[in-house]
Amino acid sequence: MKHRIVFLERESIRGTFRQPDFPHDYDEYPLSAAEDVTARVREASIVITNKVVLRGELLATLPKLKMIACAATGTDNVDLAWCREHGIVVSNIRGYAVNTVPEHVIALAMALRRNLLAYRRDVRDGQWQRSPNFCFFDHPIRDLHGATLGLIGRGSLGEGVARLAEAFGMRVLWAERKGAEKVGPGRTAFAELLRQSDVVSLHCPLNDATRGLIGEAELRLMKPEAILINTARGGIVDEAALVRALKENWIGGAGFDVLSKEPPREGNPLLELDQPNFILTPHVAWASAGAMQALLDQLTGNLEAFARGEPRNRVA
Repeated sequence: MKHRIVFLERESIRGTFRQPDFPHDYDEYPLSAAEDVTARVREASIVITNKVVLRGELLATLPKLKMIACAATGTDNVDLAWCREHGIVVSNIRGYAVNTVPEHVIALAMALRRNLLAYRRDVRDGQWQRSPNFCFFDHPIRDLHGATLGLIGRGSLGEGVARLAEAFGMRVLWAERKGAEKVGPGRTAFAELLRQSDVVSLHCPLNDATRGLIGEAELRLMKPEAILINTARGGIVDEAALVRALKENWIGGAGFDVLSKEPPREGNPLLELDQPNFILTPHVAWASAGAMQALLDQLTGNLEAFARGEPRNRVA
């Protein structure tokens, strides 16, 4: 069988994409707006998507479709239930960001624990120049060493963060599922983890069980000096509640690489925050050059495995 492959968002990933070694036709688009998708994938047997949404209503109009290759780990943009019901293979990318995302998490945690943005602002504003001493201590500086890290989600990224944290001398706690009746071995009850942690980092997928996982009640459980890090998905955290938490000092700070809608063309309350205990980066924790090339290489491997009749990294 000769496949037709359509890559909807080639520009969203930098690096060399090696086309698979089976017979195929190939079309790629730098980006794809929602209104362009139907026409572009009409003849496709394999669709490659990063963030373009593929729901059942659209998929039902594609009789030739056999596979959706997600060029990412997250699959919340794909109607997995519909694909399972109709025999469409969906594969994702795994393990490619086991170094780059954990490094970003630690970078955010260090910057916030050491109040780097606050001190940088003060130097810019001339406070050091006016100081009677050789330095000044206007903002608390806290080490990672000896601090407690609470991890929510125990995939490869959470494990990668744990390895780095332990190298810094942090104590690592793993969260039990929220609302679980029993706490499994090596786990800490969800609420108790929030109470004990100096840094909480999220590494779970976005689905019905995790949407709004961290809201006002959870933020109020955290220590007043605690840091919340989110490099997973924006919808896991109630963003309006987080704004209140930061403005009213329920927690010590937050470092986010994700928002509930990306790009945030219609605004977002977190974009309006201009205070040194909040860092927002534009969903780039995953995007080191090495990680992006590893992603593209794995993507090609997923396509070739599917064509051999041995699909891998299946989520549907």
